[in-house]
Amino acid sequence: MKLKKLSRSIALVSILSISCSLFGGCSLKNGSSQKQSFNNDAKYKVGICQFVKHPALDRATKGFKDYLTKKLGDDVTFDEQNAQGDAAVCTSITTTFTSNKYDLILANATPALQAASASTNKIPILGTSVTDYATALGIDSSKWSGNTGKNISGTSDLAPLSDQADCVKELFPKAKTVGILYCSSEANSAYQAKEFKKYIEKYGYVTKDYLFNDSNDVASVAKTACDNSDILYIPTDNTAASCAEAINNVALPAKTPIFCGEEGICKGCGVATLSIDYYDLGVQTGKLAYKVLKEKKNPKTLKIEYATKLTKEYNEENCKKLGIKIPKDYKKIKK
Repeated sequence: MKLKKLSRSIALVSILSISCSLFGGCSLKNGSSQKQSFNNDAKYKVGICQFVKHPALDRATKGFKDYLTKKLGDDVTFDEQNAQGDAAVCTSITTTFTSNKYDLILANATPALQAASASTNKIPILGTSVTDYATALGIDSSKWSGNTGKNISGTSDLAPLSDQADCVKELFPKAKTVGILYCSSEANSAYQAKEFKKYIEKYGYVTKDYLFNDSNDVASVAKTACDNSDILYIPTDNTAASCAEAINNVALPAKTPIFCGEEGICKGCGVATLSIDYYDLGVQTGKLAYKVLKEKKNPKTLKIEYATKLTKEYNEENCKKLGIKIPKDYKKIKK
């Protein structure tokens, strides 16, 4: 009797596995998570690879889907996958998208873009929440012309780093040392750190980079940074965003304020930010997708687009706990 039950269980698992391999929207990809059912009868099939779950990337994905759904209705369907912060899973996801011959791939964040680029040079790829495409794709910055020259285009979440430095000077004029905290494996974070230094050091601040590898050492590195810095700066770093609570648990007791590169990180561990709206960035990316899918535009010719709306924002709770007074032109981040 037990043998029969075991046989039936094995048969059921086999059927489910076969079903998942046949339909792009059902997936058991090495730790990735799938969001919704997939319509194989839709005219346009779009694979979405999001590197990690956190508010900024979630909003970009939502804006992208909302715009395309509004424009294309039932003609578009999405295979939405989340790599849960694992670059290797991004590769697995985008390879599957390529095998399924989807019409377009959305790569949300730099590791997803790099994986998609390695997976196909034919299927159109759009990036979003990517800071610098030349850095992400290994393109010589001296030859950068605004487009990739590949099957890739997209939108950048880079807020003007010179303006962010101005904000730091405005909020912390008496500070002397700035610790820059980011993940060692994120190329775009390193790019932002390098560029931010150029602007903030002009004001006389002394800077030092503090790099963590992943969630396992973020708290210890953050503590070292807090112990040796008057304030911290965190760029638009995906791993830092997913570890914001752990960083906050270190920085608040240390009385070290953090200026952040975007709203989501600031909401979790910062005091202020000069941020873009990631939902709007997703909509902007959706407009590019419509051009590619409906108007048959070649991503190779589409220039990378940048967010146009920037907002000064602050984390009211953290500011109160640290006794920081915020100028009136800053907007309170909603909890």
